[in-house]
Amino acid sequence: MIGARMKPLTAAVKALATEVGFDLVGVTTAEPFVERSETAIDRVHDGFMDGLPWYTKERVEHGSDPANLLPGARSLISLALNYWGPDPPRDEGPPRNQIRGRIARYARGEDYHEVFARMVAEFADRLPHVVGRPVATRWYTDTGPMQDRAIADRAGVGWFGKNSNILTSIGSWVVLAQVITDLDLEPDAPLKKTCGDCALCMDACPTSAIIGPGVIDNRRCISYLTIENRDGIPVELREAIGERVFGCDVCQDVCPVNRKAELGSAYSAFSRDRGERAGPDLMSILEMDEEKFRKRFRGSPVKRAKLWGLKRNVCVALGNIGDTRAVPVLTQTLKGHLHHLVRGHAAWALGRIGGADVVSILEAALVVEKDQSVSSEIRSALAVQAFPTLEE
Repeated sequence: MIGARMKPLTAAVKALATEVGFDLVGVTTAEPFVERSETAIDRVHDGFMDGLPWYTKERVEHGSDPANLLPGARSLISLALNYWGPDPPRDEGPPRNQIRGRIARYARGEDYHEVFARMVAEFADRLPHVVGRPVATRWYTDTGPMQDRAIADRAGVGWFGKNSNILTSIGSWVVLAQVITDLDLEPDAPLKKTCGDCALCMDACPTSAIIGPGVIDNRRCISYLTIENRDGIPVELREAIGERVFGCDVCQDVCPVNRKAELGSAYSAFSRDRGERAGPDLMSILEMDEEKFRKRFRGSPVKRAKLWGLKRNVCVALGNIGDTRAVPVLTQTLKGHLHHLVRGHAAWALGRIGGADVVSILEAALVVEKDQSVSSEIRSALAVQAFPTLEE
């Protein structure tokens, strides 16, 4: 009898999710995620999550049992939102005074946490009207301890790709949310799909961060290095970052499930000011102060990198692009930026661009620089030019 009631109730809940605007919805039980919890803890022990102080063994264990988050939990609802959209057309050539970088697709418009939160809140608020009784819920939009991908996998929304992303019938350009509820819903079966022999994402990763199927070394991932990382970008990985200044889409760009990706339902929200957000002018970012940064990236995920972190990334991108037009602004950054990491990365960029003028700039900066780490970067930049390094 219970099973007979579950089917129409589950169908009504899924219909509500579609009405609110979600592209995919799946249901699973509130049983603990024991196997996925053990895998995640192994990643922590192996050091692959270093640099993410909030990602701890205790957090994983707590979030792996939905009952810890909502007493009386019976079902989990996995929600997915497609945000794919084409790259904005590049001008035949950027304006003479601009050098453009690249920002990951999900970060080109409004912060997906905010977009998602409004939709999930509406879904949760309307549930009691659909089921005809009060409903206990707790929900997350990549903001809590829940294992969102494990839930999506078990709920049949998608399957784990070798890049550790969830791959779905509409591609992998999706963001995930979860609703824990006390409703008894009919669970969906996990999809019987795998990547098979395909390893395109592993081969294409610029920094070789995918060290095994589904195993990511966070310390090498460009998304981590340009967003969460609060230290310098390792010298040996800087060239591989290319012109990217916030995030990386390479493993999704090459994934076969995305070959027929269609315009996402959330594309408009995720692509506000898409031309400038997708390919920002790098030199103008180096010249920004905090007020201009807040105004330019208001409501954007890019603010997570902090202004100094974004400038660090921009220096790396300018060094990789190698355009001599960047020399004046990089010089000013090396001379005057308050953050030692930004000055150090500016020195690296100047070394990559090179030239007699750059050598003079670096030599002059070395005379006055007080921070040893920056001085070391300057010496390395001079060495790249095949000029002798200066003695202290």
